[in-house]
Amino acid sequence: MIKRLSPWNLGATLYMPATRTDIAETILNVKVEGLRSLVICLEDAVSEEDIPLALRNLTVLLDELAKAKATDGSSHWPLVFIRPRDIQMGAWFTETLDLSPIDGLVLPKFTLASLPEWWRFIQNTHLCMMPTLETAEVFDVEQMRELATTLLNHPCYQRIIALRIGGNDLMNVVSLRRPRNLTLYDGPMGYVIKMLVAVFATRNFALTAPVCEHIDDHEIMDRELALDMAHGLVGKTAIHPNQIAKIEKALQVSDNDYADALRIINSSQAVFKSQGAMCEPATHRRWASGILERAQVYGISDRSNGGIVRVPLSQQN
Repeated sequence: MIKRLSPWNLGATLYMPATRTDIAETILNVKVEGLRSLVICLEDAVSEEDIPLALRNLTVLLDELAKAKATDGSSHWPLVFIRPRDIQMGAWFTETLDLSPIDGLVLPKFTLASLPEWWRFIQNTHLCMMPTLETAEVFDVEQMRELATTLLNHPCYQRIIALRIGGNDLMNVVSLRRPRNLTLYDGPMGYVIKMLVAVFATRNFALTAPVCEHIDDHEIMDRELALDMAHGLVGKTAIHPNQIAKIEKALQVSDNDYADALRIINSSQAVFKSQGAMCEPATHRRWASGILERAQVYGISDRSNGGIVRVPLSQQN
């Protein structure tokens, strides 16, 4: 069984500004269908003048969630995270607010230099971490290698669910915005994502994909999601509920991949042919394990009837 705080349970992570007054309803009443994880944002999504309002809303929300958790439990909730504006706000949260209903913090502008400051007040809490890679340092492979090695050997390693790639902030570093007719992979972020996968995934860190800001362009979204999956990313930031179903669909495992994964895991052969492709358990086993974990959460796509239908794993024999 996939544990609740596995990166595979993130899916489409919906960001909601803390100024909104319907967040409790979204969490408690399954207002957004298919929502697996949610970030209450006090950083880029909230203007400076609205911070007092956002903090008041957050305090009321946490009180409501704490009461609901004590009464009914939280196992049916989406994963809930808070994204503080900065380290100082994060420290204030842990010192002042009841964070018992929250699963963790999203750490904005995370760098190697900021790690000790974040860990100082997180280490004595139950909170998990999702550091966001979104500063100029991210373009430097040497600095990313040093960060990955440090995190791997740091006590915080067990708390990190995934590293989030902050696409828009990284594009801002190089004074660019994604063109409307291209995916994020068609510009400098294509290199950055590949490099981050090479550095962090090789050290068993999960990475999530940046948001697709073109909400109504479904063709671009589909192309980008296919590339997210090809790079092994475990979820994607969403800024609108209509993106959630598309992200969920992309995370489903194809019936062909599922069949190959089962054969690879169960085969005693060194090399064999499956569906026109070579399968080599010695080199494909980690891929196969990931495919089976993904399928356990998101299900399997069945294209046999010309469409894509979710097939619950309970029906797979």
